[in-house]
Amino acid sequence: MEREKELTKLINVLRRTARVALQSQWTEANGDAAKFCVEQYNRVLARLKELDPTVSTLFEPLAAGSSLTVVAMACRQLAAYYEDEVGGSSEWPRVYGAAFDSEGFKDFWRKCAGDVQDLGEMIRESVEMWARQRRQKGGTAESSEQKTDKS
Repeated sequence: MEREKELTKLINVLRRTARVALQSQWTEANGDAAKFCVEQYNRVLARLKELDPTVSTLFEPLAAGSSLTVVAMACRQLAAYYEDEVGGSSEWPRVYGAAFDSEGFKDFWRKCAGDVQDLGEMIRESVEMWARQRRQKGGTAESSEQKTDKS
């Protein structure tokens, strides 16, 4: 498998593991969930070290008794390390369109309604883009208002 494709798959696993870790913590899952998430993080990290030895200078395997919160943080940080290479989650490009397309939102909701965290992540990841667009629209409106005031 080519490196970029495998990186994308591994980062997706990290993102999902972070999400599962937080959900398991919220639902007060038993210790098996934490153990599984720690082991999954450590397996992904080991493979990333094979693909990119420099990652070992920043990231270390998690201890067996790590909490679900620690697992989620570690997964998100490791995924963030590769964000420039692999980009955002492969799900979000179709979701960003939902902000401007009601059918896109309905489709997203049908597929993901059971996972409210997906919606929360979409909103958190979109806020900056929406604010930027609002500022740009506001700047355009202000400049056109200033031109009409001066006329």
